Amino acid sequence: MLEAKSLSKAVVPSSLIENPSPGSLQSTRLALHVAEDCSSCWVYIASGCQIYKLQIPLEESLVGEGKEGLLIPVLREVMDSFMVNRCPHRSEIQSMVLAETESNDYSMLGTVDSYGHFIVSKLDTTGEERLTYSVLPRDCGIGESGWAGLSFSPAQWSTAAVARSFCKTIDVYDQDIHVRTLCTLWYPSSLNFITCSHYGNEGSILAITEGSQLTIWDLRMKENGGCLQRICGSLGDAFYAVCCSSTGNVAVGGADRTVTIYDPRRWSSLSRWVHCSKYEITGLAFSSVDSNYIYVQGVDYEVLCGQWKDSSKLFSFRGDSNWLGFSKCQNRDLLGGWCDSGSIFVADVVAKEKETNAPTCSSSGSPGARST
Repeated sequence: MLEAKSLSKAVVPSSLIENPSPGSLQSTRLALHVAEDCSSCWVYIASGCQIYKLQIPLEESLVGEGKEGLLIPVLREVMDSFMVNRCPHRSEIQSMVLAETESNDYSMLGTVDSYGHFIVSKLDTTGEERLTYSVLPRDCGIGESGWAGLSFSPAQWSTAAVARSFCKTIDVYDQDIHVRTLCTLWYPSSLNFITCSHYGNEGSILAITEGSQLTIWDLRMKENGGCLQRICGSLGDAFYAVCCSSTGNVAVGGADRTVTIYDPRRWSSLSRWVHCSKYEITGLAFSSVDSNYIYVQGVDYEVLCGQWKDSSKLFSFRGDSNWLGFSKCQNRDLLGGWCDSGSIFVADVVAKEKETNAPTCSSSGSPGARST
């Protein structure tokens, strides 16, 4: 079982960002990185064409709990904040991803703007940039602007997929070299590489939500444009989020307020957590501690954690306004959310320690005796 070790709330200095840009329905403009000593975390947020970086302490504290398991945050001071000295985008940044490599020697920070222009920076352990490259969209940015998403391949970090909603395309790159383009039937709203040994090379399978469909693509296949599977959801209810667990299970959620878990071996439904959120689901993330748990982000500022097999809610917390960015660390249950009020919420979730039952005494005082 999981438990919240801490829940912090910090405020972005108004001198850093006075009026954040509104963004799209999908709140994908935040990334998290834990400091080497684990005493704090770095929060990357994007507003307009720029990236900002804030340091927030990770102090363990007694987490208060309100009605229906709603956690109460503790106010924290921002330790450090500044604008990242990086080549700015030409239009509003739509998505940001921070991928940490297995060697832990460096991480990849990628951003993509509303025209599909994406920039990738290789960061060392201190967060300093060591390598940066940028790629212009295939139409050189003269097409329609809109939401754009980004995902790195877990097997090869140089491989990235860029989704453009209005163009109905997914462009796959090897660093700055264009590899291929996948054409979707509907507007893509989320994408994620699947880590599944069933398909051999785990860096070649891509899960995409488009309209009310979940589509699975194999980058090695040319038949049907690379599309392996199409799974239709409720008619008229669009999907907004897709994520993959360490065991290969795929979860989707959207306008129907339901989280559906699929088995990648047969693409059959393992579980449906019906109406787990009060409003549309725009963000999903499996727990890195226990993949039987999943984090669900809703439009109504709420983020909940629950067990998807039993469809049971464990705890939740709420932002104080619309989410502009939300993300979970890649290999740790550290969640961060940024609201348009300027508040940043950081939740640190760990495995709950098993309680040892101490021997009880009856009224006669003999240890372990039962009272009848």
